Amino acid sequence: MTLNASPVLDGITASRITTSRLETRVLFSGSRNDTPVMFLHGNLSSATWWEETMLSLPQGYRGIAPDQRGFGDASIEAKIDATRGVGDLVDDVVALLDELDIGTAHIVGNSFGGSVVWQLLMEHPQRFITATQVAPGSPYGFGGTKGVHGVPCSPDCSGSGAGLVSKKLCSFIAQGDRSVVSPFSPRSALRNLVFKPPFIPKREEDLLSSMLSIHLGEKDFPGDYLVSQHWPFAAPGVWGAANALSPKYAADVTRLYGIVPKVPILWIRGSHDASVSDTAASDAGRLGQLGLMPGWPGAAMFPPQPMLAQTRAVLSEYKANGGEVKEIVIDGTGHVPFIDKPDEFNRHFHSHITSSRLR
Repeated sequence: MTLNASPVLDGITASRITTSRLETRVLFSGSRNDTPVMFLHGNLSSATWWEETMLSLPQGYRGIAPDQRGFGDASIEAKIDATRGVGDLVDDVVALLDELDIGTAHIVGNSFGGSVVWQLLMEHPQRFITATQVAPGSPYGFGGTKGVHGVPCSPDCSGSGAGLVSKKLCSFIAQGDRSVVSPFSPRSALRNLVFKPPFIPKREEDLLSSMLSIHLGEKDFPGDYLVSQHWPFAAPGVWGAANALSPKYAADVTRLYGIVPKVPILWIRGSHDASVSDTAASDAGRLGQLGLMPGWPGAAMFPPQPMLAQTRAVLSEYKANGGEVKEIVIDGTGHVPFIDKPDEFNRHFHSHITSSRLR
């Protein structure tokens, strides 16, 4: 497999790394002796999204960003077993740290990458100096839950997983479409759901290429699903990232409260995030509320998932158990504030990682 067609910026190097678990492309900035900062990208993206942030790291820090399993130039043979939640990706990160002979690192996750970070902290807190969660998925998973404690709306978690992914979007990705001919085209999704309109990033073409590089198939994206007797009549299957995010397979969030050591967490997000919010644009409860999905059973049975309220409640409990937490909202930005407003993002991010000493 060749490396991703998107060119890397000056100061970024791309290497093909084989660990005990995965062969993939890994981007690097800084030098081998610098303090490592591991970046995990979101869904429908790749390590490409982190390049500017990596280059902006303070002196003495080394950026590391892999294409995660199922994305970009990760080995096409490597699949995500969704019944483990994001466990496959958690194990991939630890294997990469081991391969690079890194004992501890700062960890940064965006969206889907943030979901991986939640479980990394639960299972391997001793490997991380700080955690930065950039618009992370709810610790309870994406879709099909209600209330701040993430109670499933149905016993089979219908309303989450691959069955809710737009077939039109998948078709456009398969065609390599780069137009704005439809609101379901990849470029339209970037402009309307990832960034806050009318913002268009300078590297839109590279980011779009990254989006189009997601692995497609029943065991990849969008994955498989089951017909459900519960609204909206699609329950998660067992393969791929979309199913891995289902609350059906989410890790027990109470494990986070007892971790030792307590890793300092920065939760930073955009004020106009349409992808992860209490009114997320692709959440079945929100779509039903808006009349865009027929048969909605009402807010009592299937409300919009309160993703932000769930994350805030979990982090409040983490803090109550001795953890250090800071929440930052960057005004006028969407799902990736590190691209929308990099200077403001970096001010908070750099302060977070430089204020914590190496353990």
